Amino acid sequence: MYKSEKLMKKLENHLRSTARQLLKFDTTEEVLQYLTDSFQSELNCDFVGVIFKKGSELVSKAWSGHSQSIREALPLKLDQCSVKLFQKSITSLDEEAGEACAFFELLNKESVTWFTMPIKDDKESYGFCVISYLEHIPLFEMYETFNEFGKDVAFALSLTKRKEMERKKMAGVEWIRKNLSYDESLERLVGKIVDMAGKQTNATFASIYLYNEENGYFALQPPAYGHSTMPKKIIIGEDYILKHYFPFIEKTGGSQLTVPLFIDLKMIGVLHVENKEDGLFNEEDLEILNLFSNHVSTMLKNVLHNDHEKEQNQRLRLLLDYQQALVTATVEQENFDGITSIVGDIFSKAVMMFDRFMRPLSYKLFLEDDLEPDSVAKMALEEVNKRKHKNITFSLKGDKEREITIWPVNGGGDLLGYLAIALPLEEIDNLRQLTINLVRNIMAIQFIKQKLVLNAKEQVKDSFINKLLVPHVEEKDDIIEYASLFQWDLFKPHRVAVVSVRLDEQDSKDILVQKERKSFILDNLKTRISMYVRDSVAAVVKEELILIVPAKDENRRKWHWEDLYKQMKKWMKSDRVSCQIHIGVGGEANSIEDYYHCYRKARETLNVISNRYDQIGYAFYEELGSYTLLHHLKEISETSLYIDNYLEKLRHYSEGKSNDLLHTLRVYLEQNGNAKNTAEELFIHRSTLLYRLEKIEEILGTSLNNAELRFNLMLAYKLDDLSSGINGTNK
Repeated sequence: MYKSEKLMKKLENHLRSTARQLLKFDTTEEVLQYLTDSFQSELNCDFVGVIFKKGSELVSKAWSGHSQSIREALPLKLDQCSVKLFQKSITSLDEEAGEACAFFELLNKESVTWFTMPIKDDKESYGFCVISYLEHIPLFEMYETFNEFGKDVAFALSLTKRKEMERKKMAGVEWIRKNLSYDESLERLVGKIVDMAGKQTNATFASIYLYNEENGYFALQPPAYGHSTMPKKIIIGEDYILKHYFPFIEKTGGSQLTVPLFIDLKMIGVLHVENKEDGLFNEEDLEILNLFSNHVSTMLKNVLHNDHEKEQNQRLRLLLDYQQALVTATVEQENFDGITSIVGDIFSKAVMMFDRFMRPLSYKLFLEDDLEPDSVAKMALEEVNKRKHKNITFSLKGDKEREITIWPVNGGGDLLGYLAIALPLEEIDNLRQLTINLVRNIMAIQFIKQKLVLNAKEQVKDSFINKLLVPHVEEKDDIIEYASLFQWDLFKPHRVAVVSVRLDEQDSKDILVQKERKSFILDNLKTRISMYVRDSVAAVVKEELILIVPAKDENRRKWHWEDLYKQMKKWMKSDRVSCQIHIGVGGEANSIEDYYHCYRKARETLNVISNRYDQIGYAFYEELGSYTLLHHLKEISETSLYIDNYLEKLRHYSEGKSNDLLHTLRVYLEQNGNAKNTAEELFIHRSTLLYRLEKIEEILGTSLNNAELRFNLMLAYKLDDLSSGINGTNK
């Protein structure tokens, strides 16, 4: 008995001495090796081993003595071993030793007695220590003593880990001081940070995601350490809860670990690691990542700022070079091909240019674009027509859902055309927008330059038309020379037409405003017709459009002119112009001398349509019936006297009055004197019509029942149609 007490006393002294000694070591390996060696040497054990939890396994951390077979059998699956190993001391004589446990089975195969001691404290459970003897000794009965000693060992291990962590921190700070610099590029700096973070935490992947506040997403900043399935861009949207995107943000115990990077309480990104090689990420890993976060956030911010400044300066220098190249292109070239080629190089994206009617003028495409300018133009035109104002920037989805942004090009207050780039609006920063504005200005210059050239040609054309459409052509050689300038064969059959535009009544009453608006409409029509009808010549003369068109396929002439008339109305509708269009088509000109006569016939046809057949829209001189016979009568002086004799009194009486007796009489004559039909046509009551007819007979001083009088009146109306202008006033 005395011997047993002496042994137990010796053991207690040894444990106290060992506990104090363990506090002096700096590494976990030193603590554990001293523990096993001292047990075996002082207590004459058969073997001593320290077993730790590592992830989902039990592994050997230190071993001294025999029974290498047990050591070699490790690691064991943690879920195959009893949890009591980590909770209390157990001996080979306890009931627990017979429980189903892979580690108990290993020990029981040995011809030894053993006991285990948990190594844990209030914060962490590391594992346990196993001690074996060839025979039973009283040590096995000192449960409480060994449990307390296990706490001392755990405390020593925790203290050692803190020492190791402090050394790691100091080493990390020293590494940051020596290896990271504000002068490095962003890629080089990030590469060093993620490499060190991955190695220090034993992660298979480490990366930095920088936060793009303007567009609301995290972007993976290359390079990364290792490989991962994480996306390169993480869209935040309206959900700003960070753990929804990084589940283990500042949270240990998982296969991922993320710490935010802050500058003055403003997050610039995150440092992210994945897949720890030896288990799950723990508090030590979090401390390491926080160390990097605290020391490199400012450095990252400064490098980002410096890189941004360098990039902006470089882009500005390139912009100046591109500006010079664009200006050179406008000087050396008449078209827009040079501009689109340069703009395509600037953005490395498909670039298209359209005129103000959304027709493709020039484009630069890349093989991967697979875009059709005509298809883009069609979609863009549909979008423009939906909008009240055409002078705005908009985006549309092209083929394969690619976004195309379209900007208007303006000059002198006028819409000149459009610039389209296969670039989403969200990717256009301030410098890109500055570049686009510069390109639009250069385009406007090219448009204006072309317009000046075109205006000069138009002046020549107007002079040419004025010399051609005269009763007696005197400068035939000049006219032929002008025609060759426009590549126009005067000696082939042509038709001459006159097009007029009448604004709706709700338009401005200001005459100057009306003239300006009508001039703008006619100029647009002239441009569009010139491109729609090949080999045509168009010119604006006295607020009317003179149109000379090749007389091809006369059998289908009506279809051609019907198509042109419908197209003109379609153009007006797309431009939101409220007006009426009339076209008078003269006869066929086969020589220079014929053009004037064809023009006169077209002009007279237009008069008849405007005054007589307002809703028809267009007509051929040959289809006017009796008007073609009366055409020759209107030139003689007696014609004006004849018209005044029959119509002047009614015209004078009707001026300024709501009941137009001149119009009432005409409808009555056209209805062959049928009062019922006339009242229905005029939308008035029959009694009102009879009153008006009595007033007309009173003014004319004769009865309308006279057939001869009716014929003379109708003849006067037809002659007046041929002699009157578009607005019904005498020439």
